[in-house]
Amino acid sequence: MSITAVRKTELIHTHARTDHDTGSAEVQVAILSERITNLTEHFKMHKKDNHSRRGLLKMVSQRRSLLDHLKKVDESRYTAIVATLGLRR
Repeated sequence: MSITAVRKTELIHTHARTDHDTGSAEVQVAILSERITNLTEHFKMHKKDNHSRRGLLKMVSQRRSLLDHLKKVDESRYTAIVATLGLRR
């Protein structure tokens, strides 16, 4: 259900803006998207797990806030990350 350290570093290297970038909005959105995908798969088997569902909704809300911020600051970075991750909006 959680993201492995190897996968996390892979996502960081893929979406980082500089060499030592781990906290930019793009990296955070990519990590949250991976966690959301994993939780979505979890809910296909465990339909009544409402405690984890609350965490999923919080993650989706946090990702939405980061994407809104990114769109306000730099539209080209927003469109690039949405296209890369395949997010609709």
